[in-house]
Amino acid sequence: MKNASEFTSPPSDYNVIVPDGWFQLPLAPEDRDRGIIALAEQQFQGVDNAPHIKKQFMRELQRKAKDAYGIGGTELYISTLTIGPVPLSSSLLISIPGPDEWPDISDPVELAEHLASTGRPGETGAEVGVVTLEAAGKAVRQRRKEAPDPTTQLGNELPSTLLTYYVPIPATKSWLLLNFSTPMDPLADKMVELFDVVAGTLHWD
Repeated sequence: MKNASEFTSPPSDYNVIVPDGWFQLPLAPEDRDRGIIALAEQQFQGVDNAPHIKKQFMRELQRKAKDAYGIGGTELYISTLTIGPVPLSSSLLISIPGPDEWPDISDPVELAEHLASTGRPGETGAEVGVVTLEAAGKAVRQRRKEAPDPTTQLGNELPSTLLTYYVPIPATKSWLLLNFSTPMDPLADKMVELFDVVAGTLHWD
């Protein structure tokens, strides 16, 4: 496994290791519906008295997958993990923004400063810093909270915790983004610990 500093030409691919129980949802339009149906069947297996909740769940997955594909998403993982009857709701979107969607910044320190000086509506408590991932190299780590949207989160009224790693792709001017999210506000710190572990597995091929 090569470290980021050893690449003199762009890597051919990246790899990240996710926990068992994270379902990979296809983002390409031709594969999306099949994946959504498979995940809905898995999540609602044995539940026959909640067709409206299942339909809403599928609509939310459709929206999330469509939005992810539109911003350069390459992979979307949805957690199906539980502790007893409690679902550990979370997701990971991996994306490579196009040049028109990204500031002309190639240095992690500059990007961290840029992110620290900007914000999005409804976001609070942003923490931004530069970290080093063991194999993937220097990256910007940003943690923040986003106000709830019950209309698109199956009635959730708690804020979502967002953790994003912005990782420069070696020998290019592009960035790989690991976008983690969880609505489990009481367990946010523990979920972020898990997200950090997953981000630490990122490596280039």
